[in-house]
Amino acid sequence: MNKKRHFGTVEQLRSGRFQARYRGPDGKRYPAKTPEGRPLTFASRKEANVWLAGIQTDIARGAWAAPDVEPVTVVTLAQYVETWLNTRELAPNTRHQYVEYLLPHILKQFGDAELGDITPTAVRSWYAKLLPDRKSYRAHVYSLLRTLMKSAVDDRLIDHNPCTIRGGGSNKRQKRIEPATLPELEAIVKAMPPRFQLMILLAAWCACRYEELAELRRKDIDIKAETLRIERAVVIIKGERIVGPPKSEAGVRTTAIPPHLMPAVVGHLIEHCQEGKEGLLFPDTRGVQMNRSSLYHRYNEARAVAGREDLTFHGLRHTGAVLAAATGATVAELMARLGHSTPSMAMRYQHAAQDRDRAIADALSKLAAG
Repeated sequence: MNKKRHFGTVEQLRSGRFQARYRGPDGKRYPAKTPEGRPLTFASRKEANVWLAGIQTDIARGAWAAPDVEPVTVVTLAQYVETWLNTRELAPNTRHQYVEYLLPHILKQFGDAELGDITPTAVRSWYAKLLPDRKSYRAHVYSLLRTLMKSAVDDRLIDHNPCTIRGGGSNKRQKRIEPATLPELEAIVKAMPPRFQLMILLAAWCACRYEELAELRRKDIDIKAETLRIERAVVIIKGERIVGPPKSEAGVRTTAIPPHLMPAVVGHLIEHCQEGKEGLLFPDTRGVQMNRSSLYHRYNEARAVAGREDLTFHGLRHTGAVLAAATGATVAELMARLGHSTPSMAMRYQHAAQDRDRAIADALSKLAAG
């Protein structure tokens, strides 16, 4: 950890030895070096402090001269964030979330601090007061700071990552998502206006994300093969529609449409889809990709009719994943169908399907008992 003195800083390295740095009269920061310019470390913190005291004395009596070594690059976190954002390939929605929601919480505390002056103690103190009532949001903010500081380590601007809070970037799901039953799903679909109904069906039975559904076009449907091709998604940021790849590389996929949905698919293509291969499956009244608010207003009414006010639109994707897992699909098959790049989430859906199987078994026993 870093330990501040009145003059200079002393940091313990992973090797157990100590490194000293100080700011010279020229405003630049210098690490301890031998007269030959080689890195100089110390066996104890006391030795490092003695060395710094000698440098301080030289400065006080005007005997200090800038060493013939490269000074430590001084970069504030705010400066580094600007560079970091300009050199990373981020999805538009991710960049928007970082800039608009997450970074303000970080820069308010550490924006003017030099990267090397952000200590584990300072991070822990900040984290202890950070969004105590919004644990999931807090985890996202902390994860971003940890990512930034890890990148600074990779760029050799600092020697270690001060974000050392175990579990700080994770958040256990506060509320378990209960998948919709088939009768509930049917009730939701029937309560939706006709032009929205296929969107609900594909969200559930094909486990599609909203951003993927909103950008689906006529060319993405193969009637003969009964498949749906997902290779784009749209995000709407401050009224601007930005089309790009799905959430992850694995999100580009071809999904088989359950045969019982095909009549609804064909009917939708005839009645509600725009003309031409580039025609949107689910255009809004202005002929552009549908805004979330237009969909959610109708969806919230429909889920209330089904008695499932708790079921978010994303909960339909969860429902589809559990339904797929209930068929006995393997982890690899679930990953491919859902567009996941790691097996952890697919395994979670398998466990959820097992839980549903227990609920079915319990219900059967109740029927047997009359």
